[in-house]
Amino acid sequence: MIVLSENECRERLSLELAYRAVERALVAAIDGSATINPVVIARGLSEGEVFSIKSGAAHRERIVGFKVGSYWPNNAAAGLAPHGSSIFLLNPDTGRLMATVEASRLNGTRTAAADAVAAHLLAKPTAATLTIIGAGHQAEFEAHALCAIRPIERIFLVARDAARALPLRNKLAASLGIEVATASAEQGCREADILVTVTPARAPLFEADWVRPGTHVASMGSDQAGKQELPPALLLRSRLFCDLPRQSLTIGEFQHVRSAVENGSIAVTAIGEVLLGRASGRSSADEITVFDSSGLALQDLFIAASLLQASHEEHA
Repeated sequence: MIVLSENECRERLSLELAYRAVERALVAAIDGSATINPVVIARGLSEGEVFSIKSGAAHRERIVGFKVGSYWPNNAAAGLAPHGSSIFLLNPDTGRLMATVEASRLNGTRTAAADAVAAHLLAKPTAATLTIIGAGHQAEFEAHALCAIRPIERIFLVARDAARALPLRNKLAASLGIEVATASAEQGCREADILVTVTPARAPLFEADWVRPGTHVASMGSDQAGKQELPPALLLRSRLFCDLPRQSLTIGEFQHVRSAVENGSIAVTAIGEVLLGRASGRSSADEITVFDSSGLALQDLFIAASLLQASHEEHA
């Protein structure tokens, strides 16, 4: 069995590798060449400890496996990261465990890569102001990924505790070389060309009327029943896109407008359909687009397979 450690993944992983792998996974999710199984949500021994199991198979690429993502909130007190992630690839012929990939940092890059793929298709080409609501571990990945595909000139960081965002503000300003400031949710929304939410929220983080025409919005934190970041009123007047419609309507952000989707009042489009040219992306400068990323096992499996291939080529 092959084991790729966090350090080995960090050495080989690039945003470009993640972007291309996620792009392929989003297409496979809807073109009939892959199987995606229902997400399993489980709990640990103590309050707040939760982990998910996401699994799938890509028939064309012969990739089979699953990812375990964990959140242990008490880890912070022990100096450990609350979030953890591991990817397990199975031999497609025997079902035996073939490779284990330690993926805690990989998971952040994968999530941000999905955001970047969607933003490349949906955000205005001239988008210059990025607002990120949430100043946790994922926000840094989102900033770097989106700055790589749009001419971002300034970033607003919105956090419940503004002081918590200061270290991230300083770090992003130094690494990206652009203006980075903290802001209220209202200011951040009203200024944004691209608005990203990356929180564990269970209620809307802002008012729908704060989002101006032409904004691209991405909800990256809703991946369980009951989670919610966006106001339903915004969804009802926007064009909606996601990684996988049936999952988004069950555990993603669009669970909160499921009845409107089912009665035909609004439609949800898989971003893979846009990648394949079977659906349009942004259709006007004033259109508000929303992308919901509930997370697909295929994204992790494709990246893990790409890293294994890179490792094999390096040692060949």
